[in-house]
Amino acid sequence: MSDFEERTVGELRVRIDRTLCVGFGDCITEAPAAFVLDELGVATFSAPETTAREQLLRACDACPVDAITVWNAAGAQIVPGACEQVP
Repeated sequence: MSDFEERTVGELRVRIDRTLCVGFGDCITEAPAAFVLDELGVATFSAPETTAREQLLRACDACPVDAITVWNAAGAQIVPGACEQVP
């Protein structure tokens, strides 16, 4: 498996850096339909397309080690960061 896993969800590009993830599961707590921990205890995608945009952004932003990065349709990084307000 690659060090990165990436999905396009609506207008968002979401990437999990598997080398940074330590399996706290905060993303799963915020959006249990979007993420799961794999057999190594690392976050991976489940069905992020079924999660509301705001909930998905909160889940990505909840990562305490910034292992999840999100870019908007214009290519601007919005998580982690304060480029766009995460509700």
